[in-house]
Amino acid sequence: MDILIRFGFLIKHGMKITRKRAKKLYKVLEEEKEKIRKENEEGEDEYPYEKWERERKEIVERLRELPDLVEEAASRIEFDRPNRGRKQKLDPEQKTMLFLFARLTQKSNRDMEAILSLLGPAFGVDVSYKTIERLYSDEEVKMVLHNLFLLLIDKEDISGDCSGDGTGYSLQAGKHYRSESEKNGKKYRYVFRLVDLQTGMYIGYGYSNKSEKRAFKKAVKFVKKYNIPFHKVRLDKYYSNKKDIQELGEDVEACVLPKKDLSNFGYEWHEILNKIKEDPYGFLKDYFKRELSETFFGADKKRFGRKISQRREDRRETASFATAILHNLFTIRLPPP
Repeated sequence: MDILIRFGFLIKHGMKITRKRAKKLYKVLEEEKEKIRKENEEGEDEYPYEKWERERKEIVERLRELPDLVEEAASRIEFDRPNRGRKQKLDPEQKTMLFLFARLTQKSNRDMEAILSLLGPAFGVDVSYKTIERLYSDEEVKMVLHNLFLLLIDKEDISGDCSGDGTGYSLQAGKHYRSESEKNGKKYRYVFRLVDLQTGMYIGYGYSNKSEKRAFKKAVKFVKKYNIPFHKVRLDKYYSNKKDIQELGEDVEACVLPKKDLSNFGYEWHEILNKIKEDPYGFLKDYFKRELSETFFGADKKRFGRKISQRREDRRETASFATAILHNLFTIRLPPP
């Protein structure tokens, strides 16, 4: 607490933040971290599970509306189909529903073929495992999925107060991203997702076969391109360099922790450090809301799969994007009191 008092003195006298003082700020944050973690653990039992059960009805409503949403998403696209040639068995809406069903079941294409032989009347056609695999690279399906993602966001009251994080999906069974990604990066594909803290919806998405950082840039471009509310984001230290903060733009407030060896910081970091200086505890308390991203990643992998089985790169990206859509269909977010 003595350190906090000294920083309060600095604020009153308008003293600039130097590298030396930045390092002291870092020590302050480290001291406060453990306290906040313990507080969060103690408050876990206060989560309103009964209310959560009632809110599950929202999921049922979303799933009932899904066929209509898919139809609306498809109606916004002008499909250019040739008059000649073989007529397609399924229309864009049917293909998209079939694709989402396949992703949700986490079954292999051959298993899905067997399941659909029983459920064939629902789709009105016989579907082979090759048909299912081709859906991952079907341009009509990808366009409908894109519109569906935006429609699901439009239906919610997005706050723009966000958390963001990246993760990896294994191309092989039995691999754990956090423990092995550094050694076997080529065996993973990377995604970055921005989650709205108020609604629990993913509002931005990026995919890369190279790095989390590339996926991060794509996610930021996505929300800006479609004018999705986005004014604040909490990020891991991995995104604490000046270029990443600049990538967000001047209209987005970055809540990120400094690295231990923070040096050569510019205007962007001066703003962040000033906020830390004013209220280190409050800054950290707010920053730890980013743990929602990690919680969602874990839940999504458990429910929708942690492995990407597709061999083609474009199909891998579609499979990963489907997880973001399924998350938005099934998510329940009860903001803490």
